[in-house]
Amino acid sequence: MAGAAVLRGEITAALRRALLEELAAVGYGRLSIEAVARRAGVAKTAVYRRWSSKLEMVLEVVSEVAWRKLSPSDTGSLHGDLELVLRLIARALAHPLASQIVPDLLAEAARNPQIAETLQLALRSAQSDVAARLVSRAVRRGELAADTDPDLAVDLIVGPLYWRLAVARQPLSPGHVSRLAAATAAALKGCAGTGETAPA
Repeated sequence: MAGAAVLRGEITAALRRALLEELAAVGYGRLSIEAVARRAGVAKTAVYRRWSSKLEMVLEVVSEVAWRKLSPSDTGSLHGDLELVLRLIARALAHPLASQIVPDLLAEAARNPQIAETLQLALRSAQSDVAARLVSRAVRRGELAADTDPDLAVDLIVGPLYWRLAVARQPLSPGHVSRLAAATAAALKGCAGTGETAPA
């Protein structure tokens, strides 16, 4: 029985890897369960024992990846914490799989409310958790006001990197992350203490 459990785990892991690779290669629209099974080297019945449909498989696997929370160390300063998180995000966005999958799923989300809702929950929750910890540390150090908005921090931290790497597809120049961390820290300090969000 123990051997069978290990085998099942290995098959599931192989299917998850195959799904991400296939999703990056062909996109959600052309993705098929048969192709995922073939890439994983298993019969498609192995897929159906775990997921009832292509959509269920994609949402579960992508959500699991998105929920892997960053756990950046406390560097002792807001700038240091921001630079560390930005480097981790940049590394993730620059990964060949992520650079193909994320834009494709966001485009698919515009057509599929279920995908949109799942991505919003998974991605935003993971990002908000990291931003809340960074803001909380900075508040304790006296670097930010107590009413600094973590949601604003998410936008300032993730937005510029996502635009550059996933949308514009421009590489990061030497020193870019450090400069971006300094600009983000200055922006958060400038917005802190207002207690309100600027009108749209």
